[in-house]
Amino acid sequence: MNVWIAIAVTAVGCYLVKYLGLSAPSGVLERPLVKRLAALLPVALLAALTAQQTFSDGGQIMLDAKAAGVAAAAVALVLRAPFLLVVAVAVVVTAGVRALGG
Repeated sequence: MNVWIAIAVTAVGCYLVKYLGLSAPSGVLERPLVKRLAALLPVALLAALTAQQTFSDGGQIMLDAKAAGVAAAAVALVLRAPFLLVVAVAVVVTAGVRALGG
């Protein structure tokens, strides 16, 4: 039953956050600081999520096949590869490291 309470609380919280965003005065949303934060916040959250999912297992830092895939994707990005190629490189490297027992 506790899981359903957590789901309900999360759903209500998400709805309230969305409602607060929609009810904010337009003058607040037009400020340069707010615009800059709105542009940078999704990138920061995605980077944090990627780092947490790649380098963490429970409460420990670990380097495994996922880290190799992210490193290969970073190299492909530095070489200015197209996005689909970056994803393909990450998948192939991750699968290769896992196949080799990593």
